[in-house]
Amino acid sequence: MTSENDRLNRVLTAAEEQLTALMGIEIVEWAPDRVVGTMPVAGNRQPYGLLHGGANAVLAETVGSIAAALHAGDERIAVGLELTCTHHRAVTEGVVTGTATPVHLGRATATYDIVITDEKDRRTCSARLTCVLRDQPPGQ
Repeated sequence: MTSENDRLNRVLTAAEEQLTALMGIEIVEWAPDRVVGTMPVAGNRQPYGLLHGGANAVLAETVGSIAAALHAGDERIAVGLELTCTHHRAVTEGVVTGTATPVHLGRATATYDIVITDEKDRRTCSARLTCVLRDQPPGQ
């Protein structure tokens, strides 16, 4: 049986030029019931100097998808089906943290609540991600 660390490594290195690297996202905690990642604001701003809403979405989908992949196990993959984000507070500097916790862990789907906070632990974005769990394609 593959360990959670092995599965996380497989997910994080599955493809070249992953968006996570371009965005500066780091996974700092992972377990079946919680995945946490951080992302710098610098390099991920929109023209007004605020953290880009799309960057929040990338962080949310990253931590949620990793959580779903850990839930899926060795022979299955998790593919995003639906993502919603509500942006509550602007962030202009520092690092934001995204924490994914399960809402539903099924055989065919997994849904996660993702809370993104700033360095003062203020909620800046709420997101929900549902992933479809599928058999791994041949040759993967």
